[in-house]
Order: sequence, then C-alpha cells, then structure tokens
Amino acid sequence: MVRVLTVLFTIHCSLFTVKAQRMDDVIEHSKYIQAVDEYRPAPGQYVNDVPEYEEGDTEADMIRKCNENVAGQGPIQSHLIALGGWGGYITFHFDHSIANLQGQRDFAVWGNAYQEMKNLVFGGMNEAGVVMVSKDVNGNGKPDDPWYEISGSCDKDSIGKVDYGYEITYSQNPMGDIPWVDNRGNRGTIDRNHYHEQEYYPQWLPDNLTFKGTRLPDNMWNLSDKVEGSFSPYYYVLVGFAYGYADNLPNFTDDADATSYNYEGCGIDISWAVDENRQPVHLDFVDFVRVYTGLNQKCPQPEWWGETSTEFAGAEDIHLEASLDAIRQATGIRNLTKCQTPCEVNETFDLQGRKVLPNRKGLYIQKGKKIIIQ
Repeated sequence: MVRVLTVLFTIHCSLFTVKAQRMDDVIEHSKYIQAVDEYRPAPGQYVNDVPEYEEGDTEADMIRKCNENVAGQGPIQSHLIALGGWGGYITFHFDHSIANLQGQRDFAVWGNAYQEMKNLVFGGMNEAGVVMVSKDVNGNGKPDDPWYEISGSCDKDSIGKVDYGYEITYSQNPMGDIPWVDNRGNRGTIDRNHYHEQEYYPQWLPDNLTFKGTRLPDNMWNLSDKVEGSFSPYYYVLVGFAYGYADNLPNFTDDADATSYNYEGCGIDISWAVDENRQPVHLDFVDFVRVYTGLNQKCPQPEWWGETSTEFAGAEDIHLEASLDAIRQATGIRNLTKCQTPCEVNETFDLQGRKVLPNRKGLYIQKGKKIIIQ
C-alpha cells in the first residue's frame, strides 16, 4: 500500500524549472557522497589491492567496490581508495548539488595524510591530489560537462614550479617496474617493492594509459640532519601545501582525538575554480567532483616508500542544509507564484518541475504542498 505523508511546508502551486541544480527524490539527504562515477587509477603499489581486483573484474566492478569503500561514509567509517601515480583519478557525486556559499569552504575531501614533527614541518605524509569540479549543465546526470580545476595555494606561493600542461603515459610491464614517459622528454618507472606483491598496473584498464593535467611541485624533504636518533641516514617527509588539495593535510585537527574535522585544511571553496586559462569562473553549484594524484615523484630510498600516490577516503558537503536551501530557492520550491488558473487535483510534479504520476517513493509537489510518498 502506498502511503502519502504531507510535510509541514506549504507552497503555492506553479510550474517551475530547474536551471542546473539537482536534488534527488529522497526522504533524507546525506552530506556524504552518493556514488562513484569513474575510477581510473594510474599504476601504483596499492593499485589492484585498495580496492582489491579479482580476476575478471570490469571497470564497473571496480567502481562498485569503490562505492562499498566510501559511499555514504565519513572519514572514520570509510576505507581508502588508491589513485596510484600521477594523474590517476576518481570522480563522484552527492545526492544533491553543492552550493557555492560566499567566503566559505563548501566541501571537504578526505584522505590519509598525517602531521609529523610539528616543530619542523607543515605536514609529514601528504600526497596531494588536484581537485576538479563540474556542473551538470546538460542535465543528463553524467560527468560529461566542462571541468574546472580548483586553484590551490601552489598557484600563489610556488609560481614557476607548477606544470599546468603536464601529460604522462604508462605502459604495462607485468609484475615488473611500470615505465612511463611524459611530454617533457622525461622517462621513469613506478618501482616495485617487497611490501606489495600484486601487479601494479590496473588490470581492468587498457595498456598505455595517458593522463593530462597539472603537476604540483615536488614536496619531499630529507630531514635526517634535523631528527635526533634517526634509524637511518635518511628521514623523508612529504610536506603539505597551504590549501586547496586532497590528501594534503590531516582529516582531523587533532589526530589523537579524531573528533574535530579539519574543514579548514581539507575544505574546498568552489570559488577557487579556474578555467583552462587559469581564469576564475563563477559556479553557483557543482554536481561532480574529481580528484587525481598531483605529484610525480618517488622516494630515492626503497626502504622508505615508493611513488607518491593520493589516497581517497570520501568527501562531505560541509553545509548540507545550506546547499538544499539554495537549491530550493533557485528552483522556486520555496517561493512559487500562484497559478493563473486553479490547480488540478491530480497535478503532481517532481523536484525537477516535471509533471509526473507519483508511482514510486520520493518527494513531490502536489496540490500546493510538498509531499513524501513512502
């Protein structure tokens, strides 16, 4: 039996249109991501393991496993997803558009960065990922509209050290070091080590994977001369950048406490978005987010670690209710004008303004009121 519950939220009946914002027909919206859309990691020591590849898995299977790791979960409950070396990426969305609130961080991207020796460095194990955003302008629910990069702190404090037109291609080399070549005339490898015995090249993806984007400045420091009692001649750390990247700073302001989220360090302001010419763009909402590994470097000492690779642990809309309120205002759900003619008793609209027959669960507009069908 279908139950109809009327919400105590009265509006005037009208036809309305949605510009490019989305708000899924769910009873309760989540501040965490709804689903992963794309997962295309570069080769790396954790690839095929986090999440685990099983023989015969397709790209859809791996995306499903990514969803099991992070969808609907915060940084405490989620499991990591490895993006591999430079360029490897993940794309995801929420059950609603994220509003761009003036002067505020809008969403946070979680990773596994941590702080080490606060008296010496800013950060310690920070494998920064570049963040991109997109608005579903064509309304098809797919991440196929223009993408804009979030301009992080390196654009201001590392001028001349950021490579904005970087491109790299990885080639298969089963159970061996994975070779790569870039568009700057450089060659190198993703090196195997004794810690990770699985294949490093993503086995469900084709040979000669190519990625394009922004390469961030190397951030690896050797602090052996500053660390007393170091157990080797080397003590490497990956320092953090000031703001604007994923897996760049710890998820919590105090790792020992793990209750206060580091929204300042992990938060992203949509207003930082720039176009391909590095010019600011104004986006009132975004619908898709992409994160890719932004560093192409490896530790020169194999006993420490291999390549720098961003890990993803989910994302959060920092101001969920404000996003939903902004969508309602933009779509007219809160301030609809009266119909010129009386509304038909059976007139029902979904939250995208389409006249529908309410034959499934969700939120609808009917007879001047917002209703939930369960």
